[in-house]
Amino acid sequence: MAVAFLKNKNFEILEKNYRWARGEIDIVARKNGVLVFVEVKTARSRNFGAPETWVTPRKQQQIGMVAERYLQEREIHDTDCRFDVIAVQSHLGQWRIKHIENAFWL
Repeated sequence: MAVAFLKNKNFEILEKNYRWARGEIDIVARKNGVLVFVEVKTARSRNFGAPETWVTPRKQQQIGMVAERYLQEREIHDTDCRFDVIAVQSHLGQWRIKHIENAFWL
């Protein structure tokens, strides 16, 4: 659902579920020359709060380390990067998507 949402917003999807060590980046995409590392959080109920709040500072650090490895492996230099969060939540039988651009900085 998140990939389709990003494609609809003219993002080029480069990779899904990139893994390194004990970390993962859900989606690596590009738009307007900016490399975007996207964390996706999904909630089927509101019992645990908004899913975007689950991207804790510790999780942000982990995503940053995996993103750094991605850049090293692909020898990507001098490219603007950012970290986005997509929150997918079910509400009254409907799925809602919230896209937070530049969700955090490292």
